[in-house]
Amino acid sequence: MITKDNRAAYWKDNLRLVTICLVIWFVVSYLFGIVLAEPLNSIRLGGYKLGFWFAQQGSIYVFVVLIFFYARQMNKLDQKYDVHED
Repeated sequence: MITKDNRAAYWKDNLRLVTICLVIWFVVSYLFGIVLAEPLNSIRLGGYKLGFWFAQQGSIYVFVVLIFFYARQMNKLDQKYDVHED
């Protein structure tokens, strides 16, 4: 059984992980894809301008990677606080 202190620590760690993922997603999708697109366009990736690539594909790839990262980290967190489902 999870104690009240463990429950608070679990949710604190969970919110920290969610915040990190959202910040990374914001930086990649908004900053790299919109705000910093012009400076990044001077760099080419596979024949495409990097700012354009982030706006069209890069943010989607990062989002998918973040989904797997979040799932893996939550599994570790669940094991740490003994709230896993297996």
